[in-house]
Amino acid sequence: MSNGVTFVTRSCAQSRETIKLDDGIEYPLIKLEISNTSHPFYTGKMKLVDTAGRVDKFNTRYKSHYDKKKTQ
Repeated sequence: MSNGVTFVTRSCAQSRETIKLDDGIEYPLIKLEISNTSHPFYTGKMKLVDTAGRVDKFNTRYKSHYDKKKTQ
């Protein structure tokens, strides 16, 4: 879904959607967010995750709750 690549494979997953490919045959459609064409492990394109920013954001969001608990 994220990069528009389609491929045919076997699956026992149920699908209500279908897709017609270049060969003219209609196949059940299973949408994947991550595949070998989009996952950083396979593509070699690693994303830098800002964990420090996430921690700061969490602390800012729940600071008042933490302060209340400290005073009790």
